Amino acid sequence: MSRAVILPTRFTAEDADRAYEEWGANCGPGAIAAICGLTLDELRPHMGDFENKHYTNPTLMWSVLRSIGARWSVRRSGGWPDYGLCRVQWEGPWTKPGVPPRAAYRFTHWIGAARRRDGAIGIFDINAIGNGTGWASLADWERILVPHILENCVPRADGGWHLTHVVEIERGAP
Repeated sequence: MSRAVILPTRFTAEDADRAYEEWGANCGPGAIAAICGLTLDELRPHMGDFENKHYTNPTLMWSVLRSIGARWSVRRSGGWPDYGLCRVQWEGPWTKPGVPPRAAYRFTHWIGAARRRDGAIGIFDINAIGNGTGWASLADWERILVPHILENCVPRADGGWHLTHVVEIERGAP
């Protein structure tokens, strides 16, 4: 994968694997830690009831961001943040007309995003941490990582996705 944006994370693939084994750390904690410049161990005390439920819904995300002292805002219009977090909704039978919206909640994924000076978007995805950084260009994320995630983690997905939440994070915060 090409590396359109490479921002150093303060954790390695080994750290991510250990955090997953110890407390279930997955995409939500990974994205928060990467974007906010924390280790997964530093983030853990701020994760509220995550260890009981093993997912990060928007309510928990906002609580965590407040707890770590991040300066952030939710963007109400579409598009990628200049620097921040995005909640991806995988599309499938759960997003079809007439299906209760709650059915789709479990088929979501948190990623980090950063815009380069040339306008290109880089994506942090915990599933790419094995590449040494977790960062990939948007094009490589869409072309390589999304199909891999869907095939291995969301087999009933239809290949589509969209952003449900876009969070701008002030760089260097906390």
